[in-house]
Amino acid sequence: MATSLPATLGQLRKSEYSPERLARSVKDELRENLIARLRARETIFPGIVGYEDTVVPQIVNAILSRHNFILLGLRGQAKSRILRALTTLLDPHTPYVAGSEVRDNPYAPISRYSRDLIAKHGDETPIAWMTPEDRFVEKLATPDVTVADLVGDIDPIKAARSNQDLGSELTMHYGLLPRANRGIFAINEVPDLAGKIQVALFNIMQEGDVQIKGYPVRLPLDVAIVFSANPEDYTARGKIVTPLKDRIGSEIRTHYPEDIEEGIRITAQEAWSERPATKIEIPHYVRQVIEQIAFTAREDKKVDKRSGVSQRLPITTMELVLSNAERRALIHGEKLVVPRIGDIYAALPGITGKVELEYEGEMRGADTVIREIIRTAVAQVFDKYFAGTDTQQIEEWFNLGGTVQLNDTQPASASLAELKQIQGLLEKLSPLKIDGEAGAEVTVSGAEFLLEGMTAHKRISRAEERVFTAAEKKQRLDQATQFAERMREREQEEEFNTRNRTRRGFN
Repeated sequence: MATSLPATLGQLRKSEYSPERLARSVKDELRENLIARLRARETIFPGIVGYEDTVVPQIVNAILSRHNFILLGLRGQAKSRILRALTTLLDPHTPYVAGSEVRDNPYAPISRYSRDLIAKHGDETPIAWMTPEDRFVEKLATPDVTVADLVGDIDPIKAARSNQDLGSELTMHYGLLPRANRGIFAINEVPDLAGKIQVALFNIMQEGDVQIKGYPVRLPLDVAIVFSANPEDYTARGKIVTPLKDRIGSEIRTHYPEDIEEGIRITAQEAWSERPATKIEIPHYVRQVIEQIAFTAREDKKVDKRSGVSQRLPITTMELVLSNAERRALIHGEKLVVPRIGDIYAALPGITGKVELEYEGEMRGADTVIREIIRTAVAQVFDKYFAGTDTQQIEEWFNLGGTVQLNDTQPASASLAELKQIQGLLEKLSPLKIDGEAGAEVTVSGAEFLLEGMTAHKRISRAEERVFTAAEKKQRLDQATQFAERMREREQEEEFNTRNRTRRGFN
C-alpha cells in the first residue's frame, strides 16, 4: 500500500478524503465508479464472456438503481465470479478506524469502540486502509448457518474482561454482516438459509437494527447485499421467504453460452492450456467437439436438465485432453503436443462427474451415456467440415479387409505410416487446412477426426482398442453390445422389482 496514505485522523482531515467523499454509501460509490467506466467506454466486468448483451446490462441497471440484486442460474454460469467482479467498481483505498470490527468511517463511526477511541485520541486516532478485496465478504449459505454467524452474538468473555453488562455494545461479537460494513456482502445459494435467518437479513436490509440474544442493537450498516441461487432450489431444497424476496431490487437470470464459439472463448480463457516447457497446438475442431459435448449433454433426454451441465465440463475436459496428449508426447519424445479426438475418450473421468443422469441414463450407465454424447458431438462437428466430402474410397479400403490402429502406444510418425496405407484418406483433410507440409502430429490428429466422424455416422467401425475396421463388423459388435445391454437392463429391472416386493412385504 502506498506510504503516502494518511495514518491518523488529523492527517486524514487534511487529505483529499473529505467527510463528503466518505459520506457516500457503498451503493453510491458503485454507481459513481460505474458511470465513469461507462462514459470511458471501458469493459464493465473484464473476464466475463458471453453476457455482454444479456446479463451485464441488467446488472448495470441494478447498480445504477442502487438495488440489492440476486443472480439466478444453474451451476457453472459464473454467478460467483460476477459477484466478486463487483469489487472492481469500488475505490482503490478506503480509510477506517484502526481496530474497528465494523470498519467504521472515521468521520461518522457507528460502533461504541470507535467513538470512544476518537474521543480519547482525537486527531491522533490511528487510521487503517481497506482495498476493494478487503471490502468483499462472501458466505455460502447452508442450513446450519445461524443468526450469530451472520449478525452476531454476545461474548461473555468480553463482558468479563471489560467488566461490562451483557447488554452493552462492547460485549458483542459481530458476525459477517456487520464486518462487511462499507463493503459488499454476497450470499451464495440463499434458498438454503433457514427462514429465520432470512428474516434477520431483510430486517437489516430494511431497518438497520437487530436483536442479539434479546438485546436491541442499532446498526446503521452501509452494505450492498447481493445474492445468488439456483432456480430449482426454490422448490427442491428451500425457498426465499417472501419478505426477503420483496426487498431484493432486481432478479437477474444467467445462462449458458449461446453458441459453440462463445463457449470456446470461455474455455480458452479458463482452461489451463499454457503448459511450461511444452509446445501445444490445439486444432479448432478439437475445441469445437469438446464444447459440443456440453451443448449435446444439455439437450440429451438422459441428462437431468434441472441440474444443468456446468461450463466447468468443457474446461475440465480440455485440461484432461491436453494432459493425455502431453503424456503421449512425453513418452515418445515428441516436441509438439497436438490433441486428438481419442484423447477426449481418455477424459471420461472428468465428464461423468459433472453430469447428473435421469433414471434412463442411470440404467444404461454413465460411461455408456457419455460415450454416446461424445459420438454425437463428433458427428455434428464432422458435418461442419466434411458434409460434402465423398468418403466412399476410404470405406472401400476398410471393406476390403483393411484395419488401422491409432492409440498412445506408438509415436505420431508410426501412426502416420499406417494412415498412409488408406487410399484417399490424407487427400480428404483439406477442409481442416492440413496438407503434405503439416507435421505428423497435426496430420494424425486430423485423420483420426475424419475416421471418428465416419465411425459416428456408422460408415466404418471402431473397437474400444481404437482399431478402425469395416462397418459390417461394427454392426455385429453393435448387435452384441445391444443384446448385452438389454440383458443387463432386464437383470437390473428384476432386481429392482424384487427389492420392491421385499419392502412391501416388510410393510
